[in-house]
Amino acid sequence: MPALCRDCLTTFDAATRCPACRSPRVLAHPELFNLSIAHMDCDAFYASVEKRDNPELADKPLIVGGGTRGVVSTCCYIARISGVRSAMPMFQARKLCPQAVVVKPRMGVYVAESRKIRAMMEELTPDIEPLSLDEAFMDLSGTARLHGAPPAVMLARLVRRMEGELGLTGSIGLSHNKFLAKIASDLDKPKGFSVIGRAETQAFLTPKPVRIIWGVGTATQAALDAAGIRTIADLLLWERVDLVARFGSMGERLFHLARGEDLRRVIRDERAKSISKETTFNEDTENADILDGHLWRLSEQVADRAKAKALAGRTVTLKLKHKDFQTVTRRHSLGDATQMADRIYRAARELFDHAGTKGPFRLIGVGIADLVDAGQADRSGDLLDPDAGKRAKAERAADAIRARFGQDAIIKGRALR
Repeated sequence: MPALCRDCLTTFDAATRCPACRSPRVLAHPELFNLSIAHMDCDAFYASVEKRDNPELADKPLIVGGGTRGVVSTCCYIARISGVRSAMPMFQARKLCPQAVVVKPRMGVYVAESRKIRAMMEELTPDIEPLSLDEAFMDLSGTARLHGAPPAVMLARLVRRMEGELGLTGSIGLSHNKFLAKIASDLDKPKGFSVIGRAETQAFLTPKPVRIIWGVGTATQAALDAAGIRTIADLLLWERVDLVARFGSMGERLFHLARGEDLRRVIRDERAKSISKETTFNEDTENADILDGHLWRLSEQVADRAKAKALAGRTVTLKLKHKDFQTVTRRHSLGDATQMADRIYRAARELFDHAGTKGPFRLIGVGIADLVDAGQADRSGDLLDPDAGKRAKAERAADAIRARFGQDAIIKGRALR
């Protein structure tokens, strides 16, 4: 059986230890050198960057996030032992792990490190599809002749370079399509490398819960439960026409993925369709000041992401969710695209004021859509608001100060509500 040493990259027939360096970190699989679709996921990326930059945090539980009403951006694996998870409300995370060190995100630093990792990927293949700052699909089909080694070896070399040159680790999933590669990358974290071959696909999937399918969230899970579908095995009992009749387009997707079928290609630099942020309140609220403060903070976070990605949006969106989970979405098209927090906030505030619905709300979200390059943003100004240009100039100056002195160097009063 083909095998690979993940430490020295020697290839050999399967053994418990590498014959060259005696390392036990051996990866063996019948299809190891025949697969080329990969998913690389950095291990607790934000937290790993913070621990690398501050060695005093190395052995401590670490949460990247902030505030009692905020959410966890990410956390280290030590904190995860206590039950802390990404997107968890901060008050809950602090209860689960009161000894954790909490640091605020440094998006500029994370973006810079992400670009370094992306540059390493580019040396392997041009076919890279980023999903976020810390994960991406890669198609290494046809690269073995170029590199003189199969994709599995080059992927092991990639994560070894990341650790040696950047002090960051990642986990690899290797398979014959994107769906299975993403599942594989999560099987052995951190520092994992897992393979799902063609021959074992159905045997691997059949006993798994349906939530393993990417995109099956809480609402879909509830609908599947109501239909008596809890595992992939349950899905395989349904005819395609019946799944589509019951679940629409999602039924079509479930039918194919339950069989390990995924024809999606790895698409280089597939542009995001939108940028959004939302927050769920600890308690439902209709307090105008609290809601306005969240509108501003969310608008700032959306603007920060847009600026980091050099994007801007022509449409501002507002999302409101009531305590009974009824969701209301409103949109407003701008005269020209923007990436400025001030313009996003003002549009979102107007949408909120005319939403035609009243609280209390359990969730509020802000986003931009119809994205374009940042070079096309904020060109025309606002003839109805002569001070818009001054505010934009002030925002750019504040961005520069925060980049130099930290995110809390300048805080608007409304952000404290």
